[in-house]
Amino acid sequence: MPVVINRWHLKQAACAFKQGGTIAYPTESVYGLGCDPENPEAVHELLAIKNRPADMGLILIAAELQQLQPYLSTMNRQILDRMVATWPGPVTWLVPARPEVPEWIRGAHDTVAVRITAHPVAAALCAMIDTPLVSTSANIHGGVVARNMMQVRRIFGDAIAYILPGHIGGLKNPTEIRDALTNKVIRPV
Repeated sequence: MPVVINRWHLKQAACAFKQGGTIAYPTESVYGLGCDPENPEAVHELLAIKNRPADMGLILIAAELQQLQPYLSTMNRQILDRMVATWPGPVTWLVPARPEVPEWIRGAHDTVAVRITAHPVAAALCAMIDTPLVSTSANIHGGVVARNMMQVRRIFGDAIAYILPGHIGGLKNPTEIRDALTNKVIRPV
């Protein structure tokens, strides 16, 4: 069954994003929480809502590689080709970050976690806002992850500025994470 993307809902989510709010949206495996990666207040609010330590770093999702380029250090073509071969898809890559990537995204690392999402709703949102989106699972750090809108509302109440309707993808576990330089799997599927 094809996914129907409601532009009105996308516009509402984009508006909340631009106003610095935390939004929830479906991803390949769970509902995600996101915000503007360039807005430190928004990122710190998201971390506070989740009770997540800032030093862990955050994932950025995008609709296309061009949206991620400002965050990535120059890599050789072989590494970039290896990453692009998995996208759009449920593989997140740890990539050397440009020096100007803020600590509120990198955490205590010199890498940035990035993915071109295969989820049509999340990708449509990234395309509409024309920038990457912070992406972390919709749960209190270490707690049960939300897999639908009702669970997001139950966990977070009114702390979320907008919940984008949609169904999660078919993955049972969070997306795989790999190191771009070594191709080592950091978090298996």
